Amino acid sequence: MNVNEVSANRPGGRFGGGWRFGRRGLLTLDRPRIIAILNVTPDSFSDGGRSTTPEAALAAAHHAVTAGADMIDVGGESTRPGAARVDAQEQIRRVVPVIRLLRAQHGPLGAVPLSVDTTLSEVAREAIDAGADAMNDVSAGADDSEMFTTAARLGCGLIVMHRCVPPGADRYSDQYEREPEFTDVVLEVREWLERRASAALAAGVFPGSIVIDPGLGFGKSVEQNLQLIRGTPRLLELGFPVLSAASRKSFVGRVSLERDSNPNERDVGSVATSVAHFALGARLFRVHDAQAHVQALRVAAGLFSVPCIPTP
Repeated sequence: MNVNEVSANRPGGRFGGGWRFGRRGLLTLDRPRIIAILNVTPDSFSDGGRSTTPEAALAAAHHAVTAGADMIDVGGESTRPGAARVDAQEQIRRVVPVIRLLRAQHGPLGAVPLSVDTTLSEVAREAIDAGADAMNDVSAGADDSEMFTTAARLGCGLIVMHRCVPPGADRYSDQYEREPEFTDVVLEVREWLERRASAALAAGVFPGSIVIDPGLGFGKSVEQNLQLIRGTPRLLELGFPVLSAASRKSFVGRVSLERDSNPNERDVGSVATSVAHFALGARLFRVHDAQAHVQALRVAAGLFSVPCIPTP
């Protein structure tokens, strides 16, 4: 199956089958779904150093799930602009104990779906074996040619994201001396995601397991990020759910506060951005402040006549 066939089977970008992944199966997309960020890193741009022990990570995950998060995204390598690479063994050392600890819990915390934020297949394999359900690959297979075949073999979910350059060579969206060059940022990101999704399908990844991410904040200026959000209906034409990951990013601060800002000042702007992105068709939201996003997006779902099922 190619991307055109996927799109033909999902007219209008509707995803009645939801997002399928791993052992816990399915996230229906009849309402907004919140993916809470859990960075077990010392250097992530917003929350680096806060959850570097399994115990601290467990407390953060418990808070997110209690607030209504639908998934936890565990990451062992920062992808902020200028970040240094972290090798596979160190990522595994950071993320696998946390995933195992979460899976050992009872009740909603032990059952919550988990994704692993990595671009390396070795890390992904270890994380899925420990109990994760999906891979969140910000390189969309560019960093490791085995990512897509690994996702196909393991039957897990797969998020493919657009980026222009690796994080170590990037800058924050409001700090470019010259804007990244796009003739039509929405069209070019759409075509790139189409190629990467086609490569995943060719590797054997199930169509319903793929989510696309336009890569807000990755190699785009402030205005280009806004254009991508406005252009979400064009991305949905590919037939895959769209993930919104605007949380606390520099372009949000530049628009909402109209000045330089720290990540922890951007939560109000982040929620507003997510609500707007939901109205334009995004259904999955990778966020830092789960509680605020859960509440705001429930209201948005009600206003836009999208069924909103209470969190158990």
